[in-house]
Amino acid sequence: MRNSLFARLSFGLFLLLLAVGVLFTLFGLASLKQYNASLDQELNRDLAKRLVADRNLVADGELDQQALKALFELYMTINPSIEIYLLDTEGRILSYSADPSKIKRNRVSLEPIHRLLGDMAEYPVLGDDPRSHDRRKVFSVTPVPSEERREGYLYVVLRGEEYDAAEAMARSGHYMEMAAWAMGVSLVVVLLAGLAIFRLLTRRLTRLTGLVAEFEHSDMSREPRKTWRQQRPVIRDEIDYLGATFDDMASRITSQIRQLQDKDAQRRRLVAQVSHDLRTPLASMQGYIESLRLRSERLSPEEREAFLDIALRESRRLGRLVDELFELASLEACERQPETEPFALAELVHDVVQKHQQEAARRNVTLTVTGDPAMPLAIGDVAMTERVLDNLIGNALAYSPQGGTVELALAGGTVPAVAVRDTGPGIPEQELPHVFDPFFRGNQESAGDEGLHAGLGLAIARRIMTLQQGDIRAGNRAGGGAEFRIVLPVQHSSTSL
Repeated sequence: MRNSLFARLSFGLFLLLLAVGVLFTLFGLASLKQYNASLDQELNRDLAKRLVADRNLVADGELDQQALKALFELYMTINPSIEIYLLDTEGRILSYSADPSKIKRNRVSLEPIHRLLGDMAEYPVLGDDPRSHDRRKVFSVTPVPSEERREGYLYVVLRGEEYDAAEAMARSGHYMEMAAWAMGVSLVVVLLAGLAIFRLLTRRLTRLTGLVAEFEHSDMSREPRKTWRQQRPVIRDEIDYLGATFDDMASRITSQIRQLQDKDAQRRRLVAQVSHDLRTPLASMQGYIESLRLRSERLSPEEREAFLDIALRESRRLGRLVDELFELASLEACERQPETEPFALAELVHDVVQKHQQEAARRNVTLTVTGDPAMPLAIGDVAMTERVLDNLIGNALAYSPQGGTVELALAGGTVPAVAVRDTGPGIPEQELPHVFDPFFRGNQESAGDEGLHAGLGLAIARRIMTLQQGDIRAGNRAGGGAEFRIVLPVQHSSTSL
């Protein structure tokens, strides 16, 4: 689980908290130092002035050097944290209370002194530390012997070398230990709280990952055992959206796999059926031709003609089967696309009926057109629609008995539709759902030998109607016989002719 999202988030949170802790410590120490310096200077801003007044350093308008020397010795003993310096008006150091060996400067800058004397409320003001070439510290200062007659300045460094040593010792000891403990405990508490929050946030992702893994290792022919929508039916955030999207994807994949399985099973059946349908006329042709060749001298002219007629009929049947196979394959592969245009369906129906009148008369079947021809223009491919009508009328004629009737009923009204009805035996109820399946032939006994077909005509008709965004349905008439109804899209008023 080292590469899990939760582990990475936890490690990232730890690094972030560590960086925040270090930065907080650094900025906290700097701010604390600045605050202490300001506080120290605020509390001791008049220290230099009080030293001059309390220790009687000025007598008769002059600075008492003996009293100043006594002051240096006193504060070196009782308060080593401060350092006292006597400066002239140029900032040169005249005398001091510090160890002479540690003095690194012989003068200090007057700019901080003038700034502090100009505004005693400005904190912190850092001045030069005579014990260092570059260090600066807070200080207290006052002119001597007086403000009106300046001969120099009493310059008091508030945080001398002894204070720095004591502060460093305290920082390295108990103070740093307490700071380390405080920071460590804070980091641990925040880290635990962050881990708990991350666990709550990533729990749904973990569950979603489990669903994906379960689906991945399944045969993908069924949906996951427990879907995301069942767990969280309401989409609240991106994780819910991702889970719902996975559900939809899994459903589509499952449906597509089932369709592929169905297509594969159908393909196997088609191959078997095509092989059988091709083999039957080929075997018949081969048998009669071989008979003609082997028994030609013993056959009468009438028998030879009959054998040739049968071979020719089987060859034509084989040709029709091959043509239908190529046509269905072309439609399924979308190689043929309808060239749609507005046309009058009633006029096309009359033309197609006129074309089949001779065949209907040969079969002694009445072929008629009924209904109201007043209907809106249809949108479709005229040639493809004619192919559908040819197929339906041909089937109706083949299944209608002698003396029967084939009727093409125009729907009229607002929908361009026509129904092809016959007076044959109808379609058994158990076969109705399969009449449009390729190679489905059902019971063809009533059609006679001339009605035998490969079972592709209705499959082609349905594919053509689907490509035209139309519809075709099969059913039985109440008084007997079958009925096939086709419906085409309507031309809207905005469609130009």
